[in-house]
Amino acid sequence: MTTDPLGSALLVTARNAIGERFGLARQVVDALPELAEPAATFVTLTQQGQLRGCIGSLEAYRPLATDVAENAVAAAFRDHRFAPLGQDELPRTRVEVSLLTPAEPFPVLSEADALARLRPGIDGLIFSYGRRRATFLPQVWESLPEPRQFLVQLKLKAGLPGDFWHDQVVLARYGVRKWKET
Repeated sequence: MTTDPLGSALLVTARNAIGERFGLARQVVDALPELAEPAATFVTLTQQGQLRGCIGSLEAYRPLATDVAENAVAAAFRDHRFAPLGQDELPRTRVEVSLLTPAEPFPVLSEADALARLRPGIDGLIFSYGRRRATFLPQVWESLPEPRQFLVQLKLKAGLPGDFWHDQVVLARYGVRKWKET
């Protein structure tokens, strides 16, 4: 567990929210003023290093503690890629909380311009075209370290072909502070 008070509070908040669904006792969370401030977060669940659920918010619209708790429950029980988490899985599930910086417009002249200016390992990216939208957290660079492949997979996640590009594509980028259970 992290020694950072905010990170510890967020990880406990996430685990408490999931555990409550199984009737488990809550751990005490330090009352930090940051927990009441609006924030956008993602909660990622893994088992043996493999993704088990990931849900989040791209805009800050509710208190940090609420956002983490709601996203933790959604990642555990409502990520359409996975069956709902079983109580027997909880002990072997690791929680990661990512606190997003506000997204900033990332205007580009072309796909080549975007690829040249992306910062691997730093940028979280939001890809939007019409009603289609997808995001990758900066952590995704760990498995997709090459900008072209990162962008191809993000377009596929948005339901578009990997080679798609249009002048009306809108990009935004953000950073994260993250904490992960050990």
